[in-house]
Amino acid sequence: MNATISAALSRLDALGASYAFYFKPLDGAPFYQGNCERFRSASLIKVPILLGWLSLERQGLVDRTELCDLDAEPQVQGAGFSWLLAARRLPYRDVLLMMIALSDNLCTNLIIRRAGLEALQRIFRDELGLRGTELQRKLMDYAARERGLDNYITPQDCIRLFEYVRALPEDDRAVVDEMLSVNQDDLLLRRNIPRDTLDFYHKTGSMTGLLHDWGYTREAEIFLLTERVQDEPAAFEVFGELGRLLYKP
Repeated sequence: MNATISAALSRLDALGASYAFYFKPLDGAPFYQGNCERFRSASLIKVPILLGWLSLERQGLVDRTELCDLDAEPQVQGAGFSWLLAARRLPYRDVLLMMIALSDNLCTNLIIRRAGLEALQRIFRDELGLRGTELQRKLMDYAARERGLDNYITPQDCIRLFEYVRALPEDDRAVVDEMLSVNQDDLLLRRNIPRDTLDFYHKTGSMTGLLHDWGYTREAEIFLLTERVQDEPAAFEVFGELGRLLYKP
């Protein structure tokens, strides 16, 4: 198996991409290989944001049943479609769901607004144990990006996220599993897996030159982070090949 993985990753080396790949059967040894230890997170930051919200909820500071005003933030677009909805007040549970399932950027910014950027960053560090994950700006905030602010994650933090999710209280784990299971992006690790054959709890992230996929099944944990991708179709093929590790006909 290791030789097959290394052969696939060598194609990313040949493409000049930065990458980090992790695969661990739950009853086996982990495999890790990478040439970069810090990545822009893109929409992958939405996983720790979800976990941060659940932490605040356990403390009684936020509530999924509370109604959210979808017009309380600038109507950014990109992924998702909440900016098009006729209903402009939804429970935060639905806002969280769209943040994960559709990678909705407006919904993400509304969650950051309600939870507090600094509070989330503190939870990332002090509770989740994420040492390199940084939430410096809201999504689609180009002015902040021009000022040098961005969101980051590391491979070690991606491994830590698996550990944290496994240890969640049962009710919170059910929420996380449910939302990740309906992620609508199947273009990366799931692209070569036959439809309706695998429960894959995952979150993707993409920007120009950047493709990420992080997730787990009941039998394995996996992620592939890539940046400086010049040839997206070639990178897609690597994602699809490595994602087949999850599929057991």
